[in-house]
Amino acid sequence: MSTARYAVFGHPIAHSLSPQIHAAFARLRGISLEYTAIDATPDDFSAALERFAAAGGRGCNITLPLKEAAFALCAQVSDRARRAGACNTLTRVDGHWQGDNTDGAGLVHDLTSRHGLDLRARRVLLIGAGGAARGVAPALLDAGIDELVVVNRTPERADALVDALGEPGRAHTRYWQDLRDLGDFELIVNATSAGRGPDGFSAPLSLVNSRSVAVDLNYGEAAIAFLAWARAAGCLEAVDGLGMLVEQAAEAFELWHGVRPQTDEVYAGLRNRDKTLVTAD
Repeated sequence: MSTARYAVFGHPIAHSLSPQIHAAFARLRGISLEYTAIDATPDDFSAALERFAAAGGRGCNITLPLKEAAFALCAQVSDRARRAGACNTLTRVDGHWQGDNTDGAGLVHDLTSRHGLDLRARRVLLIGAGGAARGVAPALLDAGIDELVVVNRTPERADALVDALGEPGRAHTRYWQDLRDLGDFELIVNATSAGRGPDGFSAPLSLVNSRSVAVDLNYGEAAIAFLAWARAAGCLEAVDGLGMLVEQAAEAFELWHGVRPQTDEVYAGLRNRDKTLVTAD
């Protein structure tokens, strides 16, 4: 029997930990698979995906900046992918791609199970409106948060995200320049690349209260600036995106193989590594 082929698509992609994570899951579950990283620009993505399918690809993960493009290429999508308008997990079925989005489930599982947070009734600030933000927003609402405020430097993208959520009573957009007037939040989620540049990350300290938890969907070096701001602002806890990365991968692994792998060993191994990590988007 030939080895099942899987991959992760993104641009850039050399930094991706997904091949290592899925190889570890496969070893733990006794499953034989090949999982590679494929660099594809937005212009080349559709053709690259078809080449992968023609070579026997059974499933793939999608990362920055291709999640919304992946959604458009699917013949069928799950409800959570439809609400997000973006896909991070594709499965080949009867000659077509079926799309799903495991980002939100991965984030919620990491925050509630690994970090012991109760998300119910929290007021949440989501910074960003790209593929990563779209993936986590529906899951946060489903987890029982009280209010979701989305802020993005391009307000039209934030408006589109909130409109797609279909919950005008709980999800709202605000302008970036109005951050000082938004009050405080129990959960602050950074779903942008802000902080990677030389100026770091900056936001009003008034966003933070005594219960605030800050989460960066990036991990490693890319999360340093936001997490440093969160600690300086007095957040109760500052969490990077490594746990979300592992948990969303476990969700995808279960979709493909029918079994959910244990994640604690894989997460601990990655957390203890000295190698620089880059992004969970």
